[in-house]
Amino acid sequence: MTVAGSTGPVMSREEVDRALARLASEHEAIEASLLALQDHAGRRLLEGTALSGLTKERWASVEPVIPALWDHFEVYGAALRTARELRGDRRWPPSGDLARLTRTLRGDGVTVPGGVLPDVGHDAPGDPVLLPEPIGLERLAERMNDWYAEVIAVVTAADAVWSALPARIDLLSAEARRVESLARSVGVRPSEHPAGDDLEQLIAELAALRAEVVADPLAYWLPAKGRRAGGGRPDTRRYERAERELEDIRREVEAVLHVREDAEHRLMRLRDVLSRADRTLTEARSARGEVLARIAGSVVPAVSGPSAALHERLAVAVGYHRAGHWHRLSPLLDDLEEQADEELQRARASLTAVTAPLAVRAELRGRLDAYKARAIRQGTADDPLLMERYDQARRLLWSAPCDLRAAESAVLRFQEAVAEAPAAEGAADGGGTEG
Repeated sequence: MTVAGSTGPVMSREEVDRALARLASEHEAIEASLLALQDHAGRRLLEGTALSGLTKERWASVEPVIPALWDHFEVYGAALRTARELRGDRRWPPSGDLARLTRTLRGDGVTVPGGVLPDVGHDAPGDPVLLPEPIGLERLAERMNDWYAEVIAVVTAADAVWSALPARIDLLSAEARRVESLARSVGVRPSEHPAGDDLEQLIAELAALRAEVVADPLAYWLPAKGRRAGGGRPDTRRYERAERELEDIRREVEAVLHVREDAEHRLMRLRDVLSRADRTLTEARSARGEVLARIAGSVVPAVSGPSAALHERLAVAVGYHRAGHWHRLSPLLDDLEEQADEELQRARASLTAVTAPLAVRAELRGRLDAYKARAIRQGTADDPLLMERYDQARRLLWSAPCDLRAAESAVLRFQEAVAEAPAAEGAADGGGTEG
């Protein structure tokens, strides 16, 4: 095998043909990529935007690569055409031609133009190589692919962030402005309501976020791990956090809005509940006087008056309603409704407590009448003992004041006597008359 100096073994005819075909395909692919890069929206935005931060640094690093890529591509195309002409269509090319082709394809038979090699993707990063530089077509294709990968990674990442975030931020900002308008209509304003302060801060945060995304999109790019350059996705975490905050604020504002819509009905219900509580307490006080007058020896709890504090707070709520201070009315109504319901329950409990002796007396009267009816049915109503015990219990229950303990004992004695008395001979159910 013929040796071609430092380039290694001379390539065979088949190897040369395969290499030329592959490099021709590479030429077409690189040309298509460079043309696409030339027209890429991300590239135009990077060139026309006042960049900052990481994006400014990365773009300053890769932007000079683009003209260098075109220069190298022209050299690559010319060298490829020369190599194909040298190969020609001869079936058995001379060994000298194969040696020259080997040097062009794999050695140092191509010279790139003079200048400074961009500090991206070459063999010694951070150490620019002065040109002209002898190189082979295969190595030149690899270099251009490496450079292109570096450039397109920056361009596509910036374009992906610009495509994903600014429009969404604009929509969220518009929604925040709509919520702000709604909030102001119900009195939710900065320095007057926490939600107003939060909304003001959120609108400012969205404006700052948009400015940062536009000026430094790569700061909002999350590179994919374990993938080649260019993989990744936009970092939307800050946007999503703002989105959640706006949703919380919107719900709070809508709650205040619902207060405005339901305030009249809720105030009417509050007035009704407090009125019923007052009437119940009045009834309880009246019943207490009746119990003290009619039931002897009963311990009857005192009955308090209406809650002045609740009525005062209701008046404040009415004032908020008239003034349209819905954000202040909302928590006040919630609290008042709970306390008014508790006040009504307290009034009902007071009425139940003070009327308990009357309920006991009514139960004893009913029991006495029931056992009197039983005595009539079994034909023992004329029994002297039963008549005596019945009259005694009746006098105690219908006297004023009524001694409940004595009356209960009397009813119990009558009840026992009825249960123990033998039924009269021939008595039928429901027969007989009261003696």
